[in-house]
Amino acid sequence: MPPLVRDETPADVSEIRRLNGSAFESDAEARLVDALRASGALTLSLVAELDGAIVGHIAFSPVTVEGAGGRFDGVGLAPMAVALGVRRRGIGGALIAEGLRRLRGAHRFCVVLGHADYYPRHGFERASLHELRWEKPAPDDSFFVQELVPGGLRGVAGVVRYRADFDDV
Repeated sequence: MPPLVRDETPADVSEIRRLNGSAFESDAEARLVDALRASGALTLSLVAELDGAIVGHIAFSPVTVEGAGGRFDGVGLAPMAVALGVRRRGIGGALIAEGLRRLRGAHRFCVVLGHADYYPRHGFERASLHELRWEKPAPDDSFFVQELVPGGLRGVAGVVRYRADFDDV
């Protein structure tokens, strides 16, 4: 059975915090989501439910690219968490698909730092192919971008910067 993917609600906040805290090696991602929410910087925050329980969460927030061609705004996917007991059942893919569907047309592009074999399956390609690099050191095969509007990456090249909230992660 596919998960129900929906917008987060205020009633979900503690469960989202718990899920992010248990899905990663530290509580940094949980703190990041709380900080983005507190600063009004969650462009989109979705949860996935199975049998009424929250088993997945995905967040998107603003990013900028600064380069010779100017400054460009987009969104970054981070973090995404899926409960340990239900991984490899399409929950992450459902969250990504719904998030990108909602963001398509409203934002130029989406970037993500993640697993080299996972994100290309969801339409992402290496950011370096578009002359984009993350502001921090990262392996070339782990930083990705996806165009969200036709021509959304035209002329976009340079350094991708996330919000200052990410500095603690």
